[in-house]
Amino acid sequence: MSRGPLAAQGPGLPPLLLPPVDADRRLRGPYTAGGAIASAVVPDARPELIARYDIELRAVAPDLHDLVPARRESVSARLPRAERILVHAPRRTLRIANGLAEFLREHLSGTGPRTIVVENAAEADPTDRELLRVLRRRIGPELLSLVVGEEAAPEAELSPAEHDKRADVLERQGTVGARLGAIPYHRERGSDPRRAVEALRFAVEWCLEAGCHHAVAELGLRALPLVDPEAEPDLWWRFLHSTATALGSLHREEESEALFDRARRESVSPVTHAAAAYSTGMLKVRHHDPARRDLDAALAWVNQAIAISTLLPDPAERAFKLGFDLNGRALIEVRRGRPAKALELVQQAVDLADRALAPHEHPIHRLVLLANRAQLAVMLGRPEDALEDLDRVIAADPGYPDYYIDRGNLLHRLGRTDAAVADYETAMEAGPPFPEPYYNRAEIRFTAGDHSGALADLDHALELDPEFVDALANRAGLLAALGEYGRARADAEAGLALDPANPYLLCALGQVEAAAGRHAEARTAFDRALERSPSLTAAWAGRGALAYEAGDPAGAVADFTRALEPGADPALLFNRALALRAAGRAQEAAADLARALELDPGDEDVRRELAALRGEG
Repeated sequence: MSRGPLAAQGPGLPPLLLPPVDADRRLRGPYTAGGAIASAVVPDARPELIARYDIELRAVAPDLHDLVPARRESVSARLPRAERILVHAPRRTLRIANGLAEFLREHLSGTGPRTIVVENAAEADPTDRELLRVLRRRIGPELLSLVVGEEAAPEAELSPAEHDKRADVLERQGTVGARLGAIPYHRERGSDPRRAVEALRFAVEWCLEAGCHHAVAELGLRALPLVDPEAEPDLWWRFLHSTATALGSLHREEESEALFDRARRESVSPVTHAAAAYSTGMLKVRHHDPARRDLDAALAWVNQAIAISTLLPDPAERAFKLGFDLNGRALIEVRRGRPAKALELVQQAVDLADRALAPHEHPIHRLVLLANRAQLAVMLGRPEDALEDLDRVIAADPGYPDYYIDRGNLLHRLGRTDAAVADYETAMEAGPPFPEPYYNRAEIRFTAGDHSGALADLDHALELDPEFVDALANRAGLLAALGEYGRARADAEAGLALDPANPYLLCALGQVEAAAGRHAEARTAFDRALERSPSLTAAWAGRGALAYEAGDPAGAVADFTRALEPGADPALLFNRALALRAAGRAQEAAADLARALELDPGDEDVRRELAALRGEG
């Protein structure tokens, strides 16, 4: 493969960090550019910095594993491939990109500014395109100048024998990167289809385990025509299942379902039919477009999977696959509003695993079931049972960060905020950077009155993921409360561009419009928020304030009363008291003020208003 035209280093730019990088995914697959950058930096980086970002560096540069020892690992990394059942979420690659950006930023802060030139970005894998966006966003020009060329070079014409020869040379070099890009590329164009299939098999399996779903989809769709489902049914099914799984993760559910339909047409294996039915059910219940979710169809498909798995002859295989199916049906029952039935199903799956699997078999499957049982216990008002399960899960797999988030949320709910913060902070350290622990810690800081700390956490969450809608909503509301209406409007509008009907963003926008004196626009925003979330306290309070300012004390009283339904709040009681007084209902106003003073004895405004009201009486 030939290189693209060099992107010229502009005048006045800092020295190159490494020679220009060809990002063409057909060279080294996902993170072709990211791996080259890491390979250039790691040999000179501080050991403690390498250790801090071991997961990210090993993900983008698998050929650096000798220089980057694994420090943080989930139990899954030490299991046989068949037992690594968790599929990374699509946002996993954003975590990796953020970690690599932080690693590079800290390294450059000690070495001085550098320039990176990336060529052929049009042919880069989505992991590299995402990484380049993150580098540009998170590393300032005082440390990094990023020059990106999109042009792709014409492909050189090679004969099948020449493709064979290039693949042979690359295989002798023994690098993982080439096995993800150039070797499959050349083998497909060479003279031996069997070797092409083997090359693609390795690349698909590696990329699926790494969470590189775009690469899995592309490679798998290239592999499927090369495998005969009758001659090699197991291999064909592995390709199809991996490809369909990746397509579903990428919100390409229709293409994924079409592959499972194909499996139903071309296979008579009970295991294949059960897995295809289960996976189709999950596509129906988890469709990225809520309007296209179909719980009835999902239930029918998963019930079919359960019926087939129940008949599998091997006890251990039956216990594992049936447990998987029962857990899937539990999700459907939750979506149908039946958490008690869901818990019953998960418990059946737990019991199956305990009876039919050896103690060392399928630990990840067991942990997933316990974590799901914990979530259902929370829904059913049994938080202590949930905490016991989550403690067991974390003790068994302390290197998996997401479980700390679940336990931290539960501890927060139980009022154990210090322990919740400790879990969130452990999650921050246990894996690549992700926004949820900062977002959750911000809520605790805000409740404790630490508004600057909450804002800092929300700022960091949105630095990690600018499209994190819940964080945009919370920061918009916080900024509005702090009087920073320009920034609050920017967050509200950015969030509504992603989620136009989000009630919290609409409420924040209403607060901004009210502060700007645009009362009609504010009322519209509050009304739209309440259409989506009729119990949203802040929206009722905002509407009440608008009504009071518009000279409608009765309307203000009604809205403040709705805002107070979840429980007494001194600020809302004070506002309702003002509206009641304006409506000529002094006795009720005095009662509200007295209650507000009980809740906040130090509020001089409440004390002064109550004294004035009593003086009038």
